[in-house]
Amino acid sequence: MKFTQRSIEALTSDGKDLLMWDDTTPGFGVRVKPSGHKSYLVQYRKGATSRRITIGPCSTYKLEEARRRGRKLLVEAKDGLDPAAARSKAHGLTVGDLADRFITVHAKTKKKPSSRVADERNLRLHIRPALGRKLVTEVARADIQKLHHDMRETPGAANRCLALLSTMFNLAEKWGLRTDATNPVRHVERYPEKKMERFLSAEELARLGVVLAETERTSSESPMAVAAIRLLIFTGARKGEILGLRWDEINTEDATARLADSKTGAKTLFLSAPALEVISNLPRVEGNPYVMAGKKPGAQFVNVDTPWFRIRARAGLDDVRIHDLRHSFASMAAADGLSLPTIGALLGHTQAATTQRYAHLAADPLKQASDLIGRRMAAAMRGEAGGHVIALERK
Repeated sequence: MKFTQRSIEALTSDGKDLLMWDDTTPGFGVRVKPSGHKSYLVQYRKGATSRRITIGPCSTYKLEEARRRGRKLLVEAKDGLDPAAARSKAHGLTVGDLADRFITVHAKTKKKPSSRVADERNLRLHIRPALGRKLVTEVARADIQKLHHDMRETPGAANRCLALLSTMFNLAEKWGLRTDATNPVRHVERYPEKKMERFLSAEELARLGVVLAETERTSSESPMAVAAIRLLIFTGARKGEILGLRWDEINTEDATARLADSKTGAKTLFLSAPALEVISNLPRVEGNPYVMAGKKPGAQFVNVDTPWFRIRARAGLDDVRIHDLRHSFASMAAADGLSLPTIGALLGHTQAATTQRYAHLAADPLKQASDLIGRRMAAAMRGEAGGHVIALERK
């Protein structure tokens, strides 16, 4: 289009990024975001690669000033230079620097603490050692593929790192630290992951119950750890929800705990009679708001994993993760014929697809009912006792 100050001010987005190019200066354009934000940019080729570099917001630069800057960058590119790489090198911005900015600007303000801890762990153990010293603009798809391949023995962790890097490089583009549409994670295929679903059978729950009772009798583990495990079994809650449970969130009259925050935001935790009994037997520590009180003043109990490893070993459940107690709660609900929406509400799922993993379990009671009805129908048709007599009335 023919760029004028008025024509640029009139541009709007239809819900996607809109790119318009100046017919008088090839390679000089305007990007309009769905939010309405507009910025000037230039696009050029470096070898076989198309690069973009942002000049600045349209609200800051007048058209002629932006066009002048754009022409200067395009001339540099035509002379064999790479303005995008030069901009990054001038700042010396490495992937390690980008990681620091990601944590400070993005993760600490927009992510749950548990997610931030996981990101920091993946950065420390995998991403910084492999890519930390490389300039942001120099990271190519081959670098990402190599990191991902090197982590092939732990496909889940490899995929988490891939997702983290994708977010980081998207932000790098947003912050003007890398050319638009050059995210090196794009087209790197994730590893297939096997969903880890382990449900405790009635016999396994009985074994666990015996060990928990013996542990309480001998005081061989922290009472808080045993109480936390029992609450995880009786509520289907996440570990963080139980360890972070506060006394002022509990309403014994309607048997609920209204959590101010959880993985999916505010949530109502429904407390069964056994769960309420566990809570009623816990001491209230003066000055400590947490139901699962820690040893430090005002702190919550945190280390339930180590006692769990010992307890599960004594119960012969070495392959059972503490999160599997939540799966077991859901499987018990499904086996008792509760609907998937009901199970999802009990677990605090916000997406129906999350609960869908229990669909095959929820169908079991229906299969049993169908089998029972079919047998009785067949018996009736054979005239055998136990089948209902069905009269077919012809009209």
